[in-house]
Amino acid sequence: MVKDRIKALRARMKEQGIDACMIPTDDYHASEYVGTFFKCRTYITGFTGSAGTAVVTQDMAGLWTDARYFIQAERQLSGSGVDLYRMHEPGVPTVEAFLKQTLKKGQRLGFDGRCVGAKSAEKLVKELKAQGVETVCDVDLVGDIWTDRPALSCEPAWELDMKWAGKSREDKISEIRGKVAEAGADLFLLTKLEDIAWLLNIRGNDIHTVPVVLSYLMMSKDEIRLYANEKAFSAELTETLAKAGVTLHPYNDIYKDTAAIEAGKKVLLDRGTANYLLVQSIPEGVELIDRQNPTLLAKAVKNPIEVENERIAHIKDGVAVTKFMYWLKTNVGKMKITECSAAEYLNALRKEQEHFVDNSFDPIVSYGEHAAMNHYSPSPETDVEVEPHGLLLADTGGHYLEGSTDITRTFAMGPITEDERWHYTAVLRGHLALANAKFLYGCTGINLDYLAREPLWERGEDFKHGTGHGVGYLLSVHEAPNGFRWKRLPDRQDDAVLEESMITSNEPGYYVEGGYGIRHENMIVCKKAEKNEYGQYMCFENLTMAPFDLDAIDPEQMSEKERAQLNRYHAEVYEKIAPHLTEEEQVWLKHATREI
Repeated sequence: MVKDRIKALRARMKEQGIDACMIPTDDYHASEYVGTFFKCRTYITGFTGSAGTAVVTQDMAGLWTDARYFIQAERQLSGSGVDLYRMHEPGVPTVEAFLKQTLKKGQRLGFDGRCVGAKSAEKLVKELKAQGVETVCDVDLVGDIWTDRPALSCEPAWELDMKWAGKSREDKISEIRGKVAEAGADLFLLTKLEDIAWLLNIRGNDIHTVPVVLSYLMMSKDEIRLYANEKAFSAELTETLAKAGVTLHPYNDIYKDTAAIEAGKKVLLDRGTANYLLVQSIPEGVELIDRQNPTLLAKAVKNPIEVENERIAHIKDGVAVTKFMYWLKTNVGKMKITECSAAEYLNALRKEQEHFVDNSFDPIVSYGEHAAMNHYSPSPETDVEVEPHGLLLADTGGHYLEGSTDITRTFAMGPITEDERWHYTAVLRGHLALANAKFLYGCTGINLDYLAREPLWERGEDFKHGTGHGVGYLLSVHEAPNGFRWKRLPDRQDDAVLEESMITSNEPGYYVEGGYGIRHENMIVCKKAEKNEYGQYMCFENLTMAPFDLDAIDPEQMSEKERAQLNRYHAEVYEKIAPHLTEEEQVWLKHATREI
């Protein structure tokens, strides 16, 4: 099927005089996850991961993706004729470098300029032009051959009440208008869906598990234009938005209206996320102020009501995960449990919790060697039975009106090997070190990442993903600009100073291809500690409340300090979760959180 699609694409490229076609993952808004309408890269390659770029010429087809997806991509691309390019590995060219090496003078590159960020596209176009290579950015070549392409999503938009949002849209608009004025701009163009949803206190369902509304926004000092499908908005919500000065306009009119901006105006936008075609539509004579969207940091620093709501959400989620752990540990080997049935059982437990909205991402429930694929999600085609030995990794999360959760626990299903036990404990030691960090204000995740990796780095081992990411409030489970990683990546915005009330994941791991995978993940909120002559100290509070599996731990490997940290955490888990369990579950949890 993939080979037939690539053949059809090449025929279409030939008709259009296109020598190479670049197919990114993004939608028109630089979203990490995209709706079915936008899954052109998946359609043409068969690779279903959330990150990657495909390139097709008349004599090659390639897919670039990062280390999270190497194993998955290798399996899904097998026999397709699509070559895997492992990003950031030695000797592997970037997509841009490959195109510059491959395309010759007089040839043409085609891509949909709505699906590529302006900054990266402008650089590529400039460099190719210097080589005499033309770029065509207003073509959707995959869309031309995708005969049964799903329609653009138009799910109902809904309002997030103040008791959940913690701050009115009017107050948020006033705050952001102030930031726009400080930047000296007349207009602010906002294209990130999560930022628009946060600013206007609206949510939707236009991306699977990401409750956003397909939209653009243009803000001036006295007007806000929201470009979206008007059918998604009820009369009541439209009227409510109008009271805050927000008027609805057709989704695609954003291009016409940006093209009509008067010369001499100053427009604030982030060229890293605003799409190339949109930025290209802005007339010459309009000054662009290119900087990070002021909504990004404002959204990441949660307000007090959001933080308190998140504590509630994580107790609810902890109850579901703890009940799941009890069910799993007491039933494995006694009844048939598969990856899919385990995921379904956990989802059912979450649905029992009040104010549950949806999963915050597709559950990653992976047994044995499947867990070595960081973002593997079970399907009927790949589903395997969980046996009473080895490790099961469950990376799951939920959206509640009180916020979003993301938790990973790795469980011993029975006897495990000494290597599995050693690495389980080493990863947990790194997790505890980061959770209990104390640091001066001004640090970023890059300053602290070593804490989580030290037990592995001491042995010359590592894991090839970031240690943590920001988390949205009933929005995307991956949120910039905060995160933990050991080096800056040019294509990411996750190395911001750690501010009070930022929520970040803490998720070190370890993976053995063909063997097993381990990851321990909690959400942590940044808090102020003491302030003295050296400055303001900061620390973290665990939001996630669920046991780690003591059956997989080697206490002898842990220091007295590390054991004390784990014991304190488990005592808190029991205190907060036990009241919501049955008597039998409480007895089990008391043992599962015993002191070591």
